[in-house]
Amino acid sequence: MARQRHNIGFMAIDVIARRHGFSPWRQRFKGLTAEGIIGGQRILALKPQTYMNLSGESVQPACAFFKIPPEHVTAFHDELDLAPGKLRVKKGGGAAGHNGLRSMDRMLGTPEYWRVRLGIGHPGSKERVTGHVLGDFAKADQDWLVPLLDMVADAAPLLAEGRPEEFMSRVAAQKV
Repeated sequence: MARQRHNIGFMAIDVIARRHGFSPWRQRFKGLTAEGIIGGQRILALKPQTYMNLSGESVQPACAFFKIPPEHVTAFHDELDLAPGKLRVKKGGGAAGHNGLRSMDRMLGTPEYWRVRLGIGHPGSKERVTGHVLGDFAKADQDWLVPLLDMVADAAPLLAEGRPEEFMSRVAAQKV
């Protein structure tokens, strides 16, 4: 399960937390949390441990407890409509069929949070989507996956400082 394409967001958070010396993970808010400082900002990393389609049930109580407004939330998630290794950052928008985002929209009461869309590619036909998303990354995917996750962690201070366009450009510029 840990190497599934659907978990690329958790993979990114793990690399960010490790690279920036976050606290150990602890169980709370129906998820795992770790805290650290990136770009001079105090950051709470959260990996919901609910079913993917109930992610908002973890995100909302954490936001309420720490008084984090939705516009200061950033969700890292898999994106079928982006080629493998591509990344886009945007604020708000639709869930595009992603049930985890749909749950966050519902529980936060707004879609106006940041999304880091990590491309996993589309398998080509609608019938193959579930197997693709829930399938593990292939060994050949490591050639783009590991550098992408490293670049996301390296550029994370730009995101924390509220410079998403520069974050996106930095990651894209470092592509192998």
